[in-house]
Amino acid sequence: MFPPFTNILELYLSPHSISSSRNDPFEAAALSFLEGNGLKLLERNFRCRTGEIDLIMMEGDALVFVEVRARSGRDRGGAAESITISKQRRIASAAKYYLSRLKKIPECRFDAVLFEEKGKPEWIRGAFLEPDGRSSRFR
Repeated sequence: MFPPFTNILELYLSPHSISSSRNDPFEAAALSFLEGNGLKLLERNFRCRTGEIDLIMMEGDALVFVEVRARSGRDRGGAAESITISKQRRIASAAKYYLSRLKKIPECRFDAVLFEEKGKPEWIRGAFLEPDGRSSRFR
């Protein structure tokens, strides 16, 4: 159970919470890690009516939608378990909107960068497909 928070600063500084703001240290660490592995940032915190994508990057010719998750403990499940089917649907919906603005749709995939407690980032390429099981290449 998470402790009650009295103000926004306490929420941001709590080891149990992960802020979704641009100043999210895990998102910054994931970005640095992925750039160190050759990916190039296109957008950060892309938002639309149907969802948000933490990082949108290119790896070669592939467009990569990245979800960054962190958990300070396993009492409520790990970071990977927190990417629920509902969350996957919101990410896929936001990705479809993003792709609708492009003239040419590249190969796409959904990756996750996970942080467990104080560990190093774990990068999962192709962490999920569209929730209905279709390929992550949109038409």
